[in-house]
Amino acid sequence: MKKGKKYLEAAQKIEKQKLYTKEEAIKLVKETSTTKFDGSVEIAMRLNLDTKKAEQQLRGAIVLPNGTGKTKKVLVLAKGDAAKAATEAGADYVGDMNYIEKIEKEGWFDFDTMIATPDMMPALGKIGKLLGPKGLMPNPKTGTVTMDTKKAVEDVKRGRVEYRTDSFGNVHAIIGKVSFDDAKLVENLDAFVAVIKKSKPAVVKGKYILNISVASTMGPGIKIDTNSFDI
Repeated sequence: MKKGKKYLEAAQKIEKQKLYTKEEAIKLVKETSTTKFDGSVEIAMRLNLDTKKAEQQLRGAIVLPNGTGKTKKVLVLAKGDAAKAATEAGADYVGDMNYIEKIEKEGWFDFDTMIATPDMMPALGKIGKLLGPKGLMPNPKTGTVTMDTKKAVEDVKRGRVEYRTDSFGNVHAIIGKVSFDDAKLVENLDAFVAVIKKSKPAVVKGKYILNISVASTMGPGIKIDTNSFDI
């Protein structure tokens, strides 16, 4: 029950019904981190979306101004110049059919993000059922299907986070580490909220962003006053 006790102690620092300013929330998220390791700071946003309608499903990616504090392993499937550019940009693995076979036959998944050039997509379709459930299938909407492999690799390495709505219209993302200073976390938070705001489908009427909260890994959620943002 040790974890429970720590969590409860952390939760006591938060007033349940209170909506905090973004600055207060970031300060609190650091104070209520209960892990011995440097935990991540996560954002959750509840949006007024009907995700049964395709045009109200959000999906995209953003490079956070201060990164996420996580180093991601990148696999690039490309040939020729696009493969060379990916290697030069610092991709961890670069290849084509050899890696598709490795995933299919060996169940190899020693990477966090996969980037592919459009010509590789038909071959990737064959292992879609292996990649899809893990959220690893490259997608043009998130910038992971592209001929510009250099930019794609650099973005991932700099701290690119993907987001997509779940069936309830929520989006979640990591916006940094507990060890980041407050100003950097607030800047990342602002950037993420701004991109979600900009992605608002034209058909949505009334209030779009219903609530915003932040939490550290295994820590309690802290609600933020939406008026704290320029939204």
